[in-house]
Amino acid sequence: MLWQNYQLDNTILRTTEALTLWRMEEGIVEVGKDTLALPIKLDDQRKGYVFHGHGKLLLDTIVETDKGAIGTPVEKEINEPFLMLGNSEEIQQRLDSATQEDLTKMGYKSDQEFKSKAENLFDQFLGKGRIRSLQCCGNDHGFVFAFPNEARRLDILIAKGSKLVYKALDKVFVSNKHKVVLKTPTEVILSHNRRSFIVKR
Repeated sequence: MLWQNYQLDNTILRTTEALTLWRMEEGIVEVGKDTLALPIKLDDQRKGYVFHGHGKLLLDTIVETDKGAIGTPVEKEINEPFLMLGNSEEIQQRLDSATQEDLTKMGYKSDQEFKSKAENLFDQFLGKGRIRSLQCCGNDHGFVFAFPNEARRLDILIAKGSKLVYKALDKVFVSNKHKVVLKTPTEVILSHNRRSFIVKR
């Protein structure tokens, strides 16, 4: 699956209820009712969405070490358009056609204005070249999220099974069962079953 095969649909939808897009023990991504959604398609099948509404991202990026807990959790309100790739079958059942009133609520004068913003985010994500194929987002229920940050770059969350990767401006967090790596501007922490190794930067 190459990136160039992915494209945005033309039909703007909205959520008919609050949705949990992803949930693991380590975190959750949610959006509220009436969130705008523009499908991302691959060979005429929906593989994800660009969303714009009011939601939240919660991640437990605290590392438990033999010297105690290190790090802080991620708690973010999501009020800007963001991208999700992954299993979208359940989401499809909770979407309906968006109206001009729905667009106006989110500050858009027309459907083209939202589509243009979604295209810019889509192009920014694909243009980075950070991942060239998608083995996480097919039938094995993996997810990729891209959230714009204050530096006009993208925070990336990738989740597949017990594996979790989160890359933001101020941290990189990688978790796989009992193995955790946390990289901050001041240190790198490696932890395995609470046995840890800390490197100051």
